[in-house]
Amino acid sequence: MTLKVSDIGEKELVRYIIANSRNITPDDTAITKFNSTNLISTCDMLIQSRHFPHNMSYFDMGFKAVTVNVSDLAAMGAEPLGFLLAIALPKDLKIDDFKQIIDGVLKACEYYHVPLIGGDTNEASEIIITGTALGLTDKPLMKDTYNMGDLIAVTGNLGLAALGFNLNTLDNVYVKKALKPKARIKEGLILRDYATSATDITDGLASELYEIKKDGYGFMIHEELLNISDEYKSISSQLGLDYLDLILHVGEDFELLFTISKENFDKLPIDCMVIGEVTDTDVVELTLENGFVERVKNKGYEHYVSE
Repeated sequence: MTLKVSDIGEKELVRYIIANSRNITPDDTAITKFNSTNLISTCDMLIQSRHFPHNMSYFDMGFKAVTVNVSDLAAMGAEPLGFLLAIALPKDLKIDDFKQIIDGVLKACEYYHVPLIGGDTNEASEIIITGTALGLTDKPLMKDTYNMGDLIAVTGNLGLAALGFNLNTLDNVYVKKALKPKARIKEGLILRDYATSATDITDGLASELYEIKKDGYGFMIHEELLNISDEYKSISSQLGLDYLDLILHVGEDFELLFTISKENFDKLPIDCMVIGEVTDTDVVELTLENGFVERVKNKGYEHYVSE
């Protein structure tokens, strides 16, 4: 049988590319020695039908294109240096809509203090925005440099965007998180001096935990530490959704997931939330509020995989 890309999924395709390149790290960015520091570069492509909710404005599309790239810099503890924009547009797109996209890009660049330094344009059947972000750091944060006994923490509540994607009303924190995500660049710059490893949560907590897992190490997450409100549980139930599934397996949080020693966590100058610890079980587990422990499935958003 001839395999298709849908048979293996995005992450396996990326692993193939990394395995056959001498210059790519297994993190979401490239690290290049540059003078006495490190140049961090990352690239993300967003396709209208796959990455932009139907109720997202053109302005927010542009803003998000910058955010997803800057979020990768944040996870590495890198100071933004420059942003390149490649955009493909349908030929019948209104000029005012195009201007809104570019306004979103420029406003995001201003927000993250990163200049737009170049790019390209082309034609496509739908809006496709590809961003490339460059940054600098002396101490890049890697994904798998944690130690046994480290705490697992995040920079904010998880699952808000996942719930927001299922809501139609606009004036609530869930929809705002879904349509107007923000990268945690300031937190990343601080965490590089405290954390032992870090990544950003785009494909869901479970998927990211499996992505950073190394042999002989496991993760225990505690439901009671996830700060899940009664309102969140109630809305999820009304929609017929499993609240833990939203938090673990959907993504688009753009929060930083990091490991840190207990001693350093007490010294952190920013508010973060401990959700678990690194163990020696070699599995990813969740302790439920009722005390039962269950294995967490390796599932999250992934391109190419058939639904």
